[in-house]
Amino acid sequence: MTAHTSKVTIHMAASLDFFIARKDGSVSWLETSDVYENGASFEDAEELVKTIDCYVMGSRTYEDALRLGWPYGDVPVLVLTSRSLPADRDNVEFYSGDLRELVGGRLRPRYRNIWVVGGAMVAREFIRLGLVDDIRISIIPILLGDGTPFVDHVGIEQALHLKVVTAFRNGIVELWYELRKTA
Repeated sequence: MTAHTSKVTIHMAASLDFFIARKDGSVSWLETSDVYENGASFEDAEELVKTIDCYVMGSRTYEDALRLGWPYGDVPVLVLTSRSLPADRDNVEFYSGDLRELVGGRLRPRYRNIWVVGGAMVAREFIRLGLVDDIRISIIPILLGDGTPFVDHVGIEQALHLKVVTAFRNGIVELWYELRKTA
């Protein structure tokens, strides 16, 4: 597999006001009881998840996933951290270093479908460094009013192309954007 056949996707869930966590860091608001009868079922989303070859996340996302119930199965996971964290799973590797080297030298040659799943600082750096092909953001039907923003202070202007909008039965709307490459 070559680097040209791989794709790096940021996937994040956010409130309608684009926060990914409450001010205290909690994410219990991610569950929704809303009902949108014309929405799509999650069967297609479940099939998509089966195509993911590797996840990349920050240390707080890793800690949340361990605490809330590990949703990543046995798929390889790279945790970006300089802290010492518990290695509770065989498929988890910790990384502290250059993100360009990680993506270009290790991930793209090895994996076809790489998903960056959190958090805000990780998403910001991947965008800032031009390491992202797609952004998929799932908008949860809630306004938090304050908290951790999806991305802030990226430091660059980045044009996007809307690929797909999907409304799900639980009221979540997913926006799938492709990042336009600049010359």
